[in-house]
Amino acid sequence: MATPIDPDDLVDAEGVAEILGLSSRNGVAVYRGRYEDFPEPAVERGQCRLWLQQDIRAWLAGRR
Repeated sequence: MATPIDPDDLVDAEGVAEILGLSSRNGVAVYRGRYEDFPEPAVERGQCRLWLQQDIRAWLAGRR
């Protein structure tokens, strides 16, 4: 059984860009292509992609 996700923990590409300090959400697509270890979205339905904030923050901390 999957672990429940708190909707408040989810961010869209704009939120991911903000956490990473990117100037636009388009940078998230660049990062996804550039870094093999970039976190996968926790939710993906069609064009909607949502990531767990803690996954993005942990990934960023590991890169510094």
